[in-house]
Amino acid sequence: MPYLTTEKKASIFAEFGGKATNTGSIEAQVAILTERIAHISKHLQVNKKDHSTQRGLMQMVGQRKRLLTYMQKHNLSGYRALIEKLGLRK
Repeated sequence: MPYLTTEKKASIFAEFGGKATNTGSIEAQVAILTERIAHISKHLQVNKKDHSTQRGLMQMVGQRKRLLTYMQKHNLSGYRALIEKLGLRK
C-alpha cells in the first residue's frame, strides 16, 4: 500500500497549488517533496544501512532546495508563506 495515496496527493495539491489539478506549481512540488522526505527519513531511522534510499533522500532534499531557491528569488512573500506553512527552516 503506497503511503502517498491519490486522495492525499490531491489534497496536498489543492492546499498548496490552488486546485487539485495544479500539479506543476512550485508550492505543490515542494509540499510533495517535503511529505516524501519525511516518510523516507522515518524509514532510514529504522534501516540505517539502506544506502540507496539515503542517496535518493539526498537527491530529493537537493531538488527541494533548488525549488525553494528559485521561489525565493522570484516570489519572496510566497516563499516566506510556504516556509511558515510547511514548518521548514526554524
